[in-house]
Amino acid sequence: MDTTSELSSMVRLNIGGKKFCTTIDTLTNREPDSMLAAMFSGRHAMSNESKTGYVFIDRDGKHFRHILNWLRDGIAPTLSDPDCSELLREVDYYQLLGLKEILKASRRETGEVEAELTRVDIIKCIQSERVRFRGVNLSGIDLSKL
Repeated sequence: MDTTSELSSMVRLNIGGKKFCTTIDTLTNREPDSMLAAMFSGRHAMSNESKTGYVFIDRDGKHFRHILNWLRDGIAPTLSDPDCSELLREVDYYQLLGLKEILKASRRETGEVEAELTRVDIIKCIQSERVRFRGVNLSGIDLSKL
């Protein structure tokens, strides 16, 4: 590959003030249906910051390195629950469905899922003598409307 085509495939990104350099291939190959792939597919005109040549995306750049690493080698990061939640928000924005699926599966395996209580769950908890709600007295309450 000659230097001219190598430089033309390089992309400079400014994600919320954090700067990254990558290639068009990295942004388009692993997740071809993502927003990043669409942005850099050549179908859309991209505007660079005039002097620096960076493409600005108005998002928090904190976790973008994880996104780039996923796009580069297909390995999802192992993160704490708050960081994983933040990364999932960015993954949703960039429409990275493959990474989203892996992160959600990983959270399920470690028990770090946000599950909503159903009506049946609440009734079972209230009827159980082992479960107590601290600071809440439910005795004598009509639960038939739950």
